Amino acid sequence: MMHIAKKRIILCGMGTVGKAFARLLDERRGQVAKKYGLDIEIAAAVDVGGAAVADHGALPLDELLVHVDAGGTVETFSPHGRPGVSGVEAISSIPAEVMVETTPTNLVDGEPARGHIFAALNNGLDVVSANKGPLVLFHREILELAKDKGCRIFMSAATAAALPTLDVGVICLAGANVLAVEGILNGTTNYILTRMHLEKCSYETGLKAAQEMGIAETDPTLDVEGLDTRNKIVVIANRIFDRHFGLDDVAVEGITRVTPADIDKAVEAGKVIKLVGSAELNDGDVTISVGPTVLETEHPLAAVNYAEKSISYLTDTMGRVTVTGGKSSPTGAAAALLKDLIHTVMLAA
Repeated sequence: MMHIAKKRIILCGMGTVGKAFARLLDERRGQVAKKYGLDIEIAAAVDVGGAAVADHGALPLDELLVHVDAGGTVETFSPHGRPGVSGVEAISSIPAEVMVETTPTNLVDGEPARGHIFAALNNGLDVVSANKGPLVLFHREILELAKDKGCRIFMSAATAAALPTLDVGVICLAGANVLAVEGILNGTTNYILTRMHLEKCSYETGLKAAQEMGIAETDPTLDVEGLDTRNKIVVIANRIFDRHFGLDDVAVEGITRVTPADIDKAVEAGKVIKLVGSAELNDGDVTISVGPTVLETEHPLAAVNYAEKSISYLTDTMGRVTVTGGKSSPTGAAAALLKDLIHTVMLAA
């Protein structure tokens, strides 16, 4: 009979991704226990106004989701609601093994996720994060504290949601030396460039189409200026190359200045333009950049179209390894969080 390991988690953030994760866990808890020998209990769910806490066992996720979907808040979820309890307070006082971080990304000071992650590590909890903010701004400090406390950081959901960027680079390429990483890490920009390439439209027309489909935000700056891709490639490069790069270490150019003439010129040369985030190792130094890149049609990223994403690793012993796809949605991010939780057992040190 398979041994069942129990993991009590504290979920910080009950927004779109947090709810998607709770819903997925509610649906898959029995399956995960049967297949992987892991029983996951949410001991507490924390949001802006407070927390819902299970004094014993697990929170009833089905009931909590009905309550939240109807407009309720975690702190008003009777009898588990605890108004005013912060994430840091919950992490510091509720017995658990893992903290799952899904609050909105803040690239100014990393809060509240920064406080959650540091509190979790200081209390001996592993961290599973969909939040890029602290991982970009405080990478060195987080890794040093995790090492000091004997804890682990899992961050798949922070690097292109369901696309297994880090799993491939860290697990599948173990033993190989990664020479370069190239990725189409933002679905919005890839959708716009694909429309410009295949339909000969302008950037403005492609953007409008993306907004009408709900692929692009009303304010698309984070995507189209290359900032989202920058954030992701920094996290990936730091993990793959064991460095501590920050946002200022990346040369960034978005797609707003790409014209139909640029697209036509590339097509005439038998090439294609994609927004690529890259990290390349040369003589011990790693260079990171984000920008529109003219690719040969034989390049594996050249055929990645519309809102799809992809990452390609060039190695010394395994050659080039490329993965494409991965659902870009709250469900995709939730699936990456669940995968990382399973890996806390499968990849136990």
